Amino acid sequence: MQPIDAFATDGTTFVNPLGLVFTILMGILLLVLPRRYALLPIIALICYMTMGMRIMIGPLNFTMLRIVLPFGWLRLILRGELKEIRFNPIDKTMLAWVFVSIVTYTLLWQTGDAFKYKLGFAYDCLGFYFMFRYFVRDMDDVTRTLRMLAVVIVPLAGAMILEKMTGRNPFALFGGVPEVTSVREGALRCQGPFAHPILAGTFGATLLALFVGLYWQGAKRFWPAVAVIASLVIVVTSASSGPLFAAVLGIGALALWRWRNQMRTLRYGILGVLVSLHLVMKAPVWFLLARVDIVQGSTGYHRAYLIDRAIANFWDWWLVGTKSTWKWADRDAHLFDVTNAYIQNGASGGLITMVLFIAIIAFSFKAVGRSVRLGETSMPIANRKLTWALGAALFAHAVTYISVTYFDQNFVNWYLLLAMISSVAGPSLLMTRQEFLEKLRSQPAANSSDGQISVPAKPWARVAPRPRPKLQAGPGLTLKGTLKERL
Repeated sequence: MQPIDAFATDGTTFVNPLGLVFTILMGILLLVLPRRYALLPIIALICYMTMGMRIMIGPLNFTMLRIVLPFGWLRLILRGELKEIRFNPIDKTMLAWVFVSIVTYTLLWQTGDAFKYKLGFAYDCLGFYFMFRYFVRDMDDVTRTLRMLAVVIVPLAGAMILEKMTGRNPFALFGGVPEVTSVREGALRCQGPFAHPILAGTFGATLLALFVGLYWQGAKRFWPAVAVIASLVIVVTSASSGPLFAAVLGIGALALWRWRNQMRTLRYGILGVLVSLHLVMKAPVWFLLARVDIVQGSTGYHRAYLIDRAIANFWDWWLVGTKSTWKWADRDAHLFDVTNAYIQNGASGGLITMVLFIAIIAFSFKAVGRSVRLGETSMPIANRKLTWALGAALFAHAVTYISVTYFDQNFVNWYLLLAMISSVAGPSLLMTRQEFLEKLRSQPAANSSDGQISVPAKPWARVAPRPRPKLQAGPGLTLKGTLKERL
C-alpha cells in the first residue's frame, strides 16, 4: 500500500462545466435553504456526482464534496445553528480514531505526503460527521433526512436501469467512472456515479433498511415504498454478491424487532455457532466467505484468504501498520487489494486504529439497543422502530465492511448514519450500566396484544380504566341484605 489518495487523483484538475455549475448551485442552496432542507444539496451530490471531478489547489485535492463541505460549516456559523452538542462515547471515539490514524500512518511512512493524505482523511471524516451532528438533532430531523433521501434516490435508480439497458454509464461525463459498463460472467455490472459496482450496490443495500423503517412510520408511505423498490433496483443492477448479501442481512436484522430484548442471547448464540464451526471445519471459519457466491464470478475466496493472511502476519502490522500487504502471500494472490475495512484500518494504522474503528461500530450498536429498550414506555413505537432500522442499516454496513472499503462517496452516507445514531440514541451512552439497569427496572410494565408496547400519540389518549363500582351497606342494612334485595 502506497501513501496515495484513495480518490484516484492523478494530480491534475478535472472539471466538467455542467458538474461545476451543479456543485456551485448545491453550495448556494446549502447556504440559503431552510434548516429542515439544508442536507438536500449534500444528498444530491452523493447520488448524482462522481468523485472524478476535482480541483487541485497546490498539492491538495478537492473533490466536489470537499468543496461543498465549507458551505455547510459557513451556514452553521452565519445562521447561528452551532448549538452546543453533548459529546457521547461515539463522538469521542471518532475523534480518537482520526487522531490515532494520523499519528500511526505518519509514523509508518515518515513523509510529508503521508501526513497530507491523512489530513485530507480527517477533513472528510470530522468535517462531515460533526456537520451532520449539528444538522440532525432529533428524530424529526432523522425522518426528514430519510424522506429527502427517499425522493432523491429514485432518479438514481432510473439511471442505473438506463445503464443496464444500454451498457453506457450516463455519469461518465463527470469523470471518475468508465463510459462502458463492465461485464462479468455475461452480466452487466452497473455502477452509476460510484467508483465500483460493489460500492453502487452497497449504497442501495445500506439504505434499504432505513426506507423500510421510514415506511413503518405509518404516515406518507408512498415515497418510502418507492425508495425501497429503488434501493433494490440499485442492488440488483450492480450484479454483486456483497450488496445482495448485505441487503438480505439488513432486512433480517429488521425482522429481529420482535426479539429485540433477547439480542444478548442471540449474539452469544451466534458466537457459539461460529466457534463450534471453527472447531469442526477443516478450514478456518472465515473461509465460509468463499462459499458466498450469490452472483457468478464473486471473489469470496480472496476475501477469506485476506483475513487468513492478516491473522498469520499479525506481528507485521500490529504496531503502526505495514507498508505492503504483498508480502503476506505470493504476488499472484493480489493481496495489495485490501477489500476489508477492518484489515485496512489495521494495515494502515496498526491494531489500535482497528480497535478504535470497531469501537465506533460497537458503541453505535449499544446506543441503538439502549435507546430502544429505554423507550418502551416513553417513546412512540414508530420512533422506536425507526431507531431499530438505524441499527439494521448499521449492521448492513458492518457486514459490508468485511468485503469492501469505501473509497468513494459512500463514506458520506456512512458518517451520516453514525451522526443520526449519535444524535437520537447516543445520549443513552452517557449513563453508567448501573444507571441504565436501574432506569430500565423503574419503567412501568405495559401490555399489548403483539408483545409490543404502544404509546398513545396524544396526551389525552392516556385514559385510565374505569374503576369497578363497590357495593356499600347503607344505614340500617347489612351487606348481605342488600345483595338479597337485588336478586
